[in-house]
Amino acid sequence: MGFNCGIVGLPNVGKSTLFNALTATAAAEAANYPFCTIEPNTGRVGVPDSRLETAAKITASAKIIPTQLEVVDIAGLVRGASKGEGLGNQFLGHIRAVDAIIHVLRCFEDDDITHVDGHVDPLRDLTTIETELMLSDMESLERRIISLAKKVKSNDMEAKALMPIMERALKHLQDGHMAKTLEVSRDEVHLFKQLQLITAKPILYVCNVAEGDAAIGNKFTQQVFDYASKNGARAVTISAAIEAEVSGLDSAEEQQEFLESLGLSETGLKQIIREGYKLLDLITFFTCGPKEARAWTTFKGAKAPQAAGEIHTDFERGFICAETISYDDYVACNGEAGAKAAGKLRLEGRDYVVQDGDVFHFRFNV
Repeated sequence: MGFNCGIVGLPNVGKSTLFNALTATAAAEAANYPFCTIEPNTGRVGVPDSRLETAAKITASAKIIPTQLEVVDIAGLVRGASKGEGLGNQFLGHIRAVDAIIHVLRCFEDDDITHVDGHVDPLRDLTTIETELMLSDMESLERRIISLAKKVKSNDMEAKALMPIMERALKHLQDGHMAKTLEVSRDEVHLFKQLQLITAKPILYVCNVAEGDAAIGNKFTQQVFDYASKNGARAVTISAAIEAEVSGLDSAEEQQEFLESLGLSETGLKQIIREGYKLLDLITFFTCGPKEARAWTTFKGAKAPQAAGEIHTDFERGFICAETISYDDYVACNGEAGAKAAGKLRLEGRDYVVQDGDVFHFRFNV
C-alpha cells in the first residue's frame, strides 16, 4: 500500500525544494515567488530500509524493490485560501486525497527570500494554514448537512447515523479545534472517516532550517516541537537546501560522508518516512526469493490475509496460510532454508497479526 502525503505550507517556505530533493527530480519549479507550483506535482520515492538490502544479499535476489512513498507538492496556500484567495479551493481539494500532511514551516532567516507576511514566525504561519484547513472543513460539512437533512426526513438510515457525528464535528471546528481532536467512539470511527475532513489527517511538521542549524535546530524549531508535543503531532528538523545537495550526489557513500561533515547521521527523507510510518501506524513486511526481494507496507494490527492482499487481492481471497520467519531469525539462519532447519519457519493462519519485519511466503488457492 505504501502511503502518500501532501506537502503544504505558505509560499516561499521551501516546499518545492523539499519535494525536488525527496523525489530526486526537478519536476517542481522552485522559485522565489508565490504560486510557482500551479498544479500539484506527484512523485514517488523508494523507502530506504537496510533490512531489505540485507535480505536481498542472503537470497542473492536479482532485483530489490522497496516500498514507496508518494509525495504530492501542493501550491502554497495563503490566508483566505478557503474563500478562493491565491489559488484557493482547488488545492485544498488535493489535500483531501492524501493519507497524511507534511506541513513545511520556514524556520530560517534570509533577506534574499521574501516572506509573505514580512518576517519569520513559524507558529503564526502554522496557524494561518490550519485555520484555512479548518474553514474548508466547515464549509464542506455545512454543505453536506443541508443535503443530508433531506435524506434524514425521508427516513434514510445511513443519513440518520451520519448526521449526529457530522453536526458534532462541525461544532468542534466552529469552536476552533482541529477535527482530529474530536472524541469518537469505536462504533463511530467508520462514520467519522466518511467525512473525509482535512483536519482529521495526521500532521508531520517539517521545520526547514538553514544548513548551519540542521543538526541542532534553533529557537524557531523549538517553538514548533513544543507545539507538536502539546497537540499530538510529530515534528522533524531538516534543511531543504542540504537535501537538495544530497540528492545530487552519485553514491550512498558520498551522501553519508557529506551528511557526517555537517554533523548529521541520516537524510531528511529517512526522518520523514520514519515519522510518517509512526503517524499512520504502518509496518513493513518482506517477500524474498532469487527473482526479487521486495518490501511491502501494511498497517499495524493487520492480519496475515490482509497483508497477503497488499500483494494481490487473489492472495487474500484464497489465503490458506503464511510461511513466516521473523526478520532477525531470517538473518541469523542465513535465509529460508536455514530458518526451516532451525525450526524458525512457522505456518501462520488467518488470525496471525503481522509483525514489523516478517518475511512471508503466502500459500493461497483461488
